[in-house]
Amino acid sequence: MRIILIEDERQLAQILKKGLEEAGYSVDTAYDGEEGLYMLENIPADAAVLDIMLPKMDGLTVLNRVRKKGVQTPVILLTAKDTISDKIKGLDAGADDYLAKPFDFGELLARIRSLLRRKAEVKEAVIRIADLEINTASHEVKRGNRIIPLSAREYVILEYLAYRKGNVISRTEITEHIYDEEFDLDSNVVDVYINYLRNKIDKGFRRKLIHTVRGAGYMLKEE
Repeated sequence: MRIILIEDERQLAQILKKGLEEAGYSVDTAYDGEEGLYMLENIPADAAVLDIMLPKMDGLTVLNRVRKKGVQTPVILLTAKDTISDKIKGLDAGADDYLAKPFDFGELLARIRSLLRRKAEVKEAVIRIADLEINTASHEVKRGNRIIPLSAREYVILEYLAYRKGNVISRTEITEHIYDEEFDLDSNVVDVYINYLRNKIDKGFRRKLIHTVRGAGYMLKEE
């Protein structure tokens, strides 16, 4: 999943970026409001973490502008302020959640997972497709009673397909949502990882869950 992080405190931004990447997210980072506005308008992200106090353009202005343009990326606001009026302003501007500094990084991860589930209309932390179970909190994957070990990249692709289960997802869309803006979109790495996943998820099972839609992309669904 791809996250846009907009935070002007560079040391904090680097700590958050590293933690998010270790949790399996692809992260694009902006250090001021104008750069953040550009990213939100042009990068197909799954969620954004947006600080309110930013140079060049404050976070509430950024949020107001992108919402007026129809950008629906879920946004968590970060701020040093923790008053009720500030929370109201943030939520009225179009924020989906609000987190006051200092905060626990584990809570930020939990709130991001909650936003992603809400966006995908998934209510529980465990996504189930037939006998496949994907725990989005622990990243544990099971099929039947067997735990399936996955690499970080394999898990990210499987989770993205799971959040969009039953829908055809193009190679380009998968690439855009799991890599940052510096990645080569013409790479065949998605096809390679889909093959890895098939060998782990479907091999040895009569019912196949990962499907290729010729000329369109991939789909995770019950056969």
